[in-house]
Amino acid sequence: MPEGIPPISFTTPSPRGYLYACASVDPPGRAPFVRRSARREQALAQWRTLAQNLTELNEVATATVYEAVLIPPIEGGPRHDVLMLVQTTSPEELAAVPVEKLQADLVMPARNIRRIGDTDATARGTFLFNHFTAPDPEAGVPVWDELAGWYTARTGVDNSTLLRPVEEGAPYAFVNYVRLPGSAPAFLLNQVLRPSFHRFVRSTLKANGMVAMPILCRPV
Repeated sequence: MPEGIPPISFTTPSPRGYLYACASVDPPGRAPFVRRSARREQALAQWRTLAQNLTELNEVATATVYEAVLIPPIEGGPRHDVLMLVQTTSPEELAAVPVEKLQADLVMPARNIRRIGDTDATARGTFLFNHFTAPDPEAGVPVWDELAGWYTARTGVDNSTLLRPVEEGAPYAFVNYVRLPGSAPAFLLNQVLRPSFHRFVRSTLKANGMVAMPILCRPV
C-alpha cells in the first residue's frame, strides 16, 4: 500500500439481496462516450416501467434503472448501456424477482460482502459499476480491500457496495457499485493522471491476474 493511505473503514454489509441486470442495446463502438440513441431511449422506458412494477412486490425494496454515459474501451470488457439494480429485502427473496421479464444480456443475483459508507444515500449523481474478474474470487477480495483504500484516499470516493454473485457460473468475481463524487470524465482523469494509479492500482491488479472493467452511468 502506498504511503499516506490510512486503513480502510468498512461498514456492516447490507442484509439486502441484489439483482444486477444489464443489456447492450446500442452501445458505442470503441469510443468511450455514450451518445443519445432512440433505441436506447425505448429500452430505458421499458425497463423503467418494469422497475416500477417490481417495486410493488413486497420482496423488492428498490429497483433503479441506469443509462451508461462512459464505457472505457477495455479489451473484452462489457459494453452494456442499459442497467438495472434491484434490491430485495434479503438475499433469500431474490427468487421472487421475475428475471425472465428483464430480457437482459446478464442477470446476476448477488449479496453484499464489503461496504464503505452508503452508496444509496442519494439517487442523484454519477454511478460506477466496476466488473472484476479474478482467477480466484476468494483471494481477490483482500486485493479489492487494498485498492479500495487507495480510492477513498486519493479520489474522494466515500462509499462502495461490493456485490458477489450467489450462483456459480457468473462471468465476474464481483461487481462494485459506487456513487462517484463528481462527473464521469473527472473521476477517470483523477485516476489516470496520478502516478500511483499506474504504480499501485494497475500493477496490483496485474500481479493478481485480475481485471477491472468499469461502466459509468446515471440513474434515469
